[in-house]
Amino acid sequence: MRRSLLATVPLLMVLLPAPAFAITGKQIVTNAVDGFVRPAYAKLGERSSAMKAAMQTLCKAPSQETLDAAHKSFADIVEAWSEAETIRFGPVTEHNRLERMLFWPDRKGTGLRQVQAALADKDVTATKAETLAQKSVAMQGLGALEFVLYGTGYETLSAPSDPYRCSYGEAIAGNMTSIAREISDAWAKPDGFAATWSQPGADNPLYRNSTEAVTTLLEVFVNGTELVRDVRVGGFLGEVPKDDKPRQALFWRSGQTVPALKANIEGMSALYQASHFGEALPAEMSWIDNSVRFEFGNAVRAADGAQGPLADVLANGQERGKLAYFKVVTSSLSELFGTRLSGALGLTAGFSSLDGD
Repeated sequence: MRRSLLATVPLLMVLLPAPAFAITGKQIVTNAVDGFVRPAYAKLGERSSAMKAAMQTLCKAPSQETLDAAHKSFADIVEAWSEAETIRFGPVTEHNRLERMLFWPDRKGTGLRQVQAALADKDVTATKAETLAQKSVAMQGLGALEFVLYGTGYETLSAPSDPYRCSYGEAIAGNMTSIAREISDAWAKPDGFAATWSQPGADNPLYRNSTEAVTTLLEVFVNGTELVRDVRVGGFLGEVPKDDKPRQALFWRSGQTVPALKANIEGMSALYQASHFGEALPAEMSWIDNSVRFEFGNAVRAADGAQGPLADVLANGQERGKLAYFKVVTSSLSELFGTRLSGALGLTAGFSSLDGD
């Protein structure tokens, strides 16, 4: 069972005298909420609504043009989710919203079998967002919608021959719209989780002081880079080309594997910049901030150099090398946050929440 670092690992921050800092812990967290978290989830809500509208249009007027538009909308929502999913605590963890938006990794193929069964059996309860929301998390989110739009038999969506498949896809998009709206609304509440995180105190049920609040933000970067490196890239990129497993990658059917990885990094970079985390560093440690920004840029450029269907990318030595370098950069970022930044601020952190018991 995975546990959060905050809940399981003793933390210590040795605060330097106030004049050494250009920004307080409370300001850092408030900046993160207002400058990144709320806008990112609002964007996800907008992209989800657009996806729902695209599916409605496809179902009403099936054609190659409307299918292409749905594919474009899917790429857009994947980008928005991949940017926002770096925030894996708070409202997104309630009511299984995280898993309902994206059930992955699916190592046993459970989700795929459930989606295929729904399409084969034409389960009418899966064609309504309200009833779909009560079903397995694997049938509700981006993975299920990807199979509808790109999996075996997806070509029938461009003709009136398979109305069930389209209706199921429309229900998935509608359900994701509701989930995204719930998350965005929860973060927008002035007395909601955002206040709990940004206003620590003795009576706060989660954060007793700014040390704990800022540590949660630090975990976002440590755990986020580890997720991208070990789970996302490590899931398909072998030590040598013959060990690559492109069909084990997230979003391989839609060709969105690398764009999603790029958006993961861009989301963390945007969060880091919005929070002004680097301003908490003493002047003599400003090189850490510069290094973080430099490595974020390196990761984005590496991803840009490896775009296209993943199997094709991995078959091209130069492009595969970009992905290998991307993985190396995520390791560098993990070290910068988990060792350099935390050390400079006096934070002592232990195990990642991606670790087991």
